[in-house]
Amino acid sequence: MMKPTALIVGRFQPFHNGHVKLIDWAAEEVDKIIIAIGSSQESHTWENPFSAEERRRMIERSLKTLYRYEIIEVPDVNDDRIWVSHVKRIAPEFQVVYTNGELEIRLFREAGFEVRTTPLFSRDLYSGTEIRRRIANGERWERLVPQGTIDVIREVDGVRRIRELSRIL
Repeated sequence: MMKPTALIVGRFQPFHNGHVKLIDWAAEEVDKIIIAIGSSQESHTWENPFSAEERRRMIERSLKTLYRYEIIEVPDVNDDRIWVSHVKRIAPEFQVVYTNGELEIRLFREAGFEVRTTPLFSRDLYSGTEIRRRIANGERWERLVPQGTIDVIREVDGVRRIRELSRIL
């Protein structure tokens, strides 16, 4: 029996160890994973400091060839009524969605998709908000993200970018 293809949507600002654990979890149950970079049009803001291309590089360097996956970019449409159809237009075919977001769960279920939730992998530590806060405050953040993310953040001078963005708040 063939396993399904899964969709995982996230902003990945930045891609962190919680995301890796989520992908590890899903990979046990599916054949292929479609990783959707949400809010792909956003960059250089406090909430979304990294561009879609930078986030793509973080994911690719962190996952390497561990799994069968494909990365897509999903810009915002700011309309929940059409969001799932918007994602379906962009993404290759998928049968199951992995998310813990209440809105995403409701929207995908209403559209007829199987939705699977996962454990929250140390959500207090593994959150983009917490990682950005630590970077902005000069605290240790590197152990919360995979090496591929560290490398990309260094290459794009992301620490300086986040610190500058934090002063704008």
